[in-house]
Amino acid sequence: MTILEAIQEVLKIERKPLPHREIYKKIVQNNFYSFKAKDPSNVVQQQLRRHCIGLDFPSSKKNKYFKIVDSNKSLTTYYLLEKNEKNQTTNVKLSNQEKLPEETISEHIQQHKRDIEQELLETILNSKPSFFEELVVKLLLKMGYGWDKSKSGFVNGKSGDGGIDGIIFEDKLGLGKIYIQAKRYSDKSIGRPELQQFVGAMEHNHKGVYISTSTFTKQAREYIEKQSKNIVLIDGQKLVSLLVENRIGIEIIETLHIYKVDDEFFKENN
Repeated sequence: MTILEAIQEVLKIERKPLPHREIYKKIVQNNFYSFKAKDPSNVVQQQLRRHCIGLDFPSSKKNKYFKIVDSNKSLTTYYLLEKNEKNQTTNVKLSNQEKLPEETISEHIQQHKRDIEQELLETILNSKPSFFEELVVKLLLKMGYGWDKSKSGFVNGKSGDGGIDGIIFEDKLGLGKIYIQAKRYSDKSIGRPELQQFVGAMEHNHKGVYISTSTFTKQAREYIEKQSKNIVLIDGQKLVSLLVENRIGIEIIETLHIYKVDDEFFKENN
């Protein structure tokens, strides 16, 4: 019997939620598993949380067998997941005392990413309009649009451009084009009139990207959904997320490694 099977057997017998230390004691009392680790109750806790519905962190498992019934400042109890519950998603609020180190690391990394995105957005809003236009063209090229990373994207750079700030050429002959409109606003949402102007400026071209540091109104999004042209809207939050994802305007100062035991390796060697 494995540790995971032993945990499941205890919860089947008890038919009630238990904290991880109590589950460990029951395993030992019933001789379901012989622990050799220095801190065996911690091993039980790891198995519970990695196979618990509603918990998603780097070392968590896809197969879920447990659920959290109660969580407070000092105690979290676990119950065996029923078959009809395995496809459900659950938002679980957890006490910091019960979290595994990789859970805490993952949460802090996500918060760090959100903080960097906000700082990046603030920096963009303080930059020159011409730089913003160059930035969005560079982003689309980095994402793989255009036949060449350095030669296929251009900033229009003309006054009275009719709503076209940049162009991406999808092929060397320029038969396919993506028109770009870039608006740098801090508190003004992009409405339907601005998008109508962009659609008109596209003329016979069918691909476009409208990028703004702010947001789009509901009417603007509904207008684009009804268009026969293929137009993508990128708001400020999506923009900075793409910039971080594609490493534009940021630098990595340290790389962290999160580890897990390779179960397949030990299966092959047992």
